[in-house]
Amino acid sequence: MRIIVAEKAIAAKRIAEILGSKAPKAIREGKTTVYDIGDDTLVIPMSGHVLNVDYPPQYNNWRATNLNQLIRAPLQYKPSMPSIVNALKKYAKNATRITIATDYDTEGESIGLEAITIINKKIQVDRAHFSAITPEEVKHAFGHLVELDYNLADSADCRREVDLIWGAVLTRFVSLASGRLGRDFLSVGRVQTPMLALIVDREKERRAFKPTPYWEMLAIFHKQKDFEAQHSRGRFLEEPKELYKKLKTEKTGTVKSVQKKKKNLSPPTPFNTTEFLRSASGIGVGPSRAMSLAESLYTSGFISYPRTDNTVFPESIKLKQIVESFRGSEFDKEAKLVLSQKKLVPTKGKKQTTDHPPIHPVAPASSKVLPADQWKVYELIVRRFFATLLPKCELDTVRAVIDLAGEDFIANGQTIHVPGWKEVYTYSKTKEVELPHLEKGDSVEVKDLSLLAKETQPPKLYTPAALIKELEDKNLGTKSTRPAIIKKLLDRHYIRGTKNYEPTEMAFAVISVLEKVAPDITSPKMTSELEKEMQQIGGGKKEKPVVVDESRKMLGVILDELTRGHGEISKSLRGAVSEANTIAKCECGGDLRIITSRASGKRFVGCSRYNEGCRVSYPLPQKGKVIPLGTTCESCGSPKVKIIHGRRSYEICLDMNCETKKDWGKRKKKPKAS
Repeated sequence: MRIIVAEKAIAAKRIAEILGSKAPKAIREGKTTVYDIGDDTLVIPMSGHVLNVDYPPQYNNWRATNLNQLIRAPLQYKPSMPSIVNALKKYAKNATRITIATDYDTEGESIGLEAITIINKKIQVDRAHFSAITPEEVKHAFGHLVELDYNLADSADCRREVDLIWGAVLTRFVSLASGRLGRDFLSVGRVQTPMLALIVDREKERRAFKPTPYWEMLAIFHKQKDFEAQHSRGRFLEEPKELYKKLKTEKTGTVKSVQKKKKNLSPPTPFNTTEFLRSASGIGVGPSRAMSLAESLYTSGFISYPRTDNTVFPESIKLKQIVESFRGSEFDKEAKLVLSQKKLVPTKGKKQTTDHPPIHPVAPASSKVLPADQWKVYELIVRRFFATLLPKCELDTVRAVIDLAGEDFIANGQTIHVPGWKEVYTYSKTKEVELPHLEKGDSVEVKDLSLLAKETQPPKLYTPAALIKELEDKNLGTKSTRPAIIKKLLDRHYIRGTKNYEPTEMAFAVISVLEKVAPDITSPKMTSELEKEMQQIGGGKKEKPVVVDESRKMLGVILDELTRGHGEISKSLRGAVSEANTIAKCECGGDLRIITSRASGKRFVGCSRYNEGCRVSYPLPQKGKVIPLGTTCESCGSPKVKIIHGRRSYEICLDMNCETKKDWGKRKKKPKAS
């Protein structure tokens, strides 16, 4: 018997349908579906990692565990999906061969190794590499099987072990020091914390920023039509009152020169993971969501593998054949435009790898079939692919210099002469400014002259696109882990926002004290060095136990720093926790705070002056994050809060007897059938 191991259920089904001579037979094994494709061959799905790396149970008590011992504690790989584990063990008894057909990357190699570890027997092992789950790619991969890359698997497992050790030790230290335990513990991690430090430090720059005033002088001229021109100096650092007063009386200007040029805008390069995530954020899809949608499109057979550094299409990719497959689809017009060229020559980026091609469509899909959010991402990928195969966009540009009483004003115009790639890549906007026909010596009427007072602006908050690029530049995380870590920062309420990421005050407090006491935790340097060592494991230049041991030693040094600064850390974080837990002022002058009962473990709002006799308290929903709104209810006057539970959020006042809650719990009556 032969077992084929796929990464997920949907991938297993597609691979079974492609490889089977007839419709595969689905066999239920608990919660897992196994596919019999004939010829004594089964396809068994994993569910990503089915072995979780963790500490033995004796280390579960946070208060009772010595953190120095936790650094050196042994780790275990424990089954997390019993039905998959049982299915593998059951069918492996009679199996003589196992083919790993998981995603071709470090995680896929690790997941494949998990399957081999679970079956725990001497067996023939081979590996199928493919970049798209299409009949052509999958059949080719199974016709050209290779060996499993154990170095890549070790690299992935090393990262899992190192991240667990660092996350457990640092999170426990900070949470215990702050007194914030239970569901609201303070998460600290090897990659997560330097990432958060970038966002917090940007906010520090913004808060420390002192704007500098400047002035711009704009003129509205007229010749056949109105057009705008700016003083050639651009910014005036001192208000040009006298010059403005002088020029304000002028009625005409003279065209001093007109320069016309052709300008070409090159097509974009093919998508790698980073550029895809950046572009997806530009259409309102965050990194984590974009990656999830891309994975769904990949496993459904619509796009190539979405985790790649490559920005150069290999010669083996049949570009024309892919474009031709879109004839008659919703991209028929765009496909015909691309195919109208004599030869298809794709653009090339700076990064070229041999694992996977750039992200591109492999089969046409329909907006009537795909969910709206999947279609949005799919359309982005299709249009980007077509854009890389089209010629440059040609612009006609005009630069006119206009003399106004001895002062030069510049008018710039540009119009699209040949749209080129911009005809299909509708996300890239080019502002067209059409100037009237101007010749040297022409007189132009002054319609208006304005002096605009402005200020320099602080550094911008990180957008998802900017943060993803910064993380890549600093070698923080990997193309696979970055979206998930950003999501974790959002879920832990360290940052907020979708278009821009803003740190919360708790994030500010955590990073500020860690930067002062143990700066290595918040610096990208140490994390980047560990990433390089993990990459060396994948290249066979280092061994996993050595890198894990080195990381333990690094962490031991950091823990010593934290221990020496424990008092300062505890004071700072407890103050921040207290502030974060304060909902509003009580009528007695105390603070209404979120309190967790030691007896029941339930949370409620109570007054900080309880020991002084104030008994004001309010119940709270037991699930979700509580965000003070700083406002009061119009009906009862009690403080209002926002509850965030998963993707759901709502606003309530604290008084459960308030008039606004009179319909809570009532079922809505169904309308009577007419």
